[in-house]
Amino acid sequence: MVSAEKTAAVAEVTDAFRDSSAAVLTEYRGLTVAQLKELRRTLAGNATYAVVKNTLTKIAMRDAGLPDLTDRLTGPTAIAFVQGDPVAVAKGLRDFGRTYPLLVVKGGILDGRPLSAEEVRTLADLESREVLLSRMAGALTASLSRAAALFNAPLTQVARLAAALVTKATEDPSVLAAPVPLPDTPAESVSEEPAALTPAEPETAPDTRPEATDAGV
Repeated sequence: MVSAEKTAAVAEVTDAFRDSSAAVLTEYRGLTVAQLKELRRTLAGNATYAVVKNTLTKIAMRDAGLPDLTDRLTGPTAIAFVQGDPVAVAKGLRDFGRTYPLLVVKGGILDGRPLSAEEVRTLADLESREVLLSRMAGALTASLSRAAALFNAPLTQVARLAAALVTKATEDPSVLAAPVPLPDTPAESVSEEPAALTPAEPETAPDTRPEATDAGV
């Protein structure tokens, strides 16, 4: 490979690493072209699966600022560059490997951290992003329903009490005239102002008869 072609190839792989949230290194020795196409279809939507020379991969990972995985770059290597759900990709590789044991997971990188082959298998055993989101949504809905029930319970009780009072008042109108019981008022809260006073009656009514005169005596 001439220098210009090699530089372009390295830049392409470097960009693939940078644009991926994860990458899984695999060995595909013995798999047919048809089987590789099937694997690409399995991973489609979450990852692109590409055969890359080990020398280019080493340089590209270094240029992308990723950990050195030189010890895992032995034999023919194909890389699953993950743009979607890493768990779904790990599951896809695991399930495909069960059908075609010639596919071997050698390790990978997740969010810039190196993963061993065992850690990739552990990742495959996790719930997918969709399942986790579905469970979270279900838990949130259940919590909101319980909260709504708690808020609505007092209102329901008040409505039932009001309906009972209306029914009782219809049967016995005197219920409406009954005094509403009030809570006892503490003695210290009673007003100390005196009640209004009534004007006192005069002790002796004034004499309104005309005074006697000497006329006619």
